[in-house]
Amino acid sequence: MYYIYSYISSNFNHYIKNFMFFLKNYTLNLKILNNNKLLLTKFLRIYRWNPYLYNKPWFSTYPILVEYCGPMILDALILIKNIQDPTLVFRRSCREGICGSCSMNINGINSLACLKSIKIYGKFITIYPLPHMYVIKDLVSDLSNFYFQYKIIQPWLKPKSKPNKEFLQLKSERFTLNGLYECILCACCSASCPSYWWNHNKYLGPAILLQTYRWISDSRDDETLGRIKFLKHKMRLFRCHTIMNCSKVCPKNLNPGKIISQLKGSSV
Repeated sequence: MYYIYSYISSNFNHYIKNFMFFLKNYTLNLKILNNNKLLLTKFLRIYRWNPYLYNKPWFSTYPILVEYCGPMILDALILIKNIQDPTLVFRRSCREGICGSCSMNINGINSLACLKSIKIYGKFITIYPLPHMYVIKDLVSDLSNFYFQYKIIQPWLKPKSKPNKEFLQLKSERFTLNGLYECILCACCSASCPSYWWNHNKYLGPAILLQTYRWISDSRDDETLGRIKFLKHKMRLFRCHTIMNCSKVCPKNLNPGKIISQLKGSSV
């Protein structure tokens, strides 16, 4: 009990300090001039939830002086965690749109925080974890089911016999993988798909189906028929209703919706 009391007490004091920081920076926004122009302040309204506190989810609002922050949303989140609120939790790694770790919902659209500029948004920016997924804490979504689905498609080359040398491909064969291999498994597309929201335990979703097609299209793989047969289950592939949210939100500008339609044609 003492531990719980101390934890809540320390967090309460921290939120009071955070609120005072908010007011101080709001005043700075109105009064301080830098090079004859008003310092621009933006406010990040961030979804919060802590499994160790028996509270409903809440929002915390943090002021950011744009002049003293990096250009991306992820820079703002890191600044908040380092200076304003060390209890804020989110995933991040490469900061270059390569790893897919910082996927989240920014002003209603799934994206990577490291690729979205603060300047393209208005005064208030609302950030959620990826929608319709269980939340581990704050902006960290539970991707266990997503990675399990990736595992069951067996995302590796499956030749009929053990090769005696390296796999070879023609340039034309390699070209067929363009628009497929670039997927970084950030789950932005799957988390934007209503069909995946309601059938996430059965429907594979845009990201995993795109990955499946990547291995079906690979000239070095000999398990094409087996992979297509695996997709013929009515729930794994054909739950797609061509809503196309997946193609709109992909941070790598891929087109999972188009790939799924090609998979449907191959599976009929």
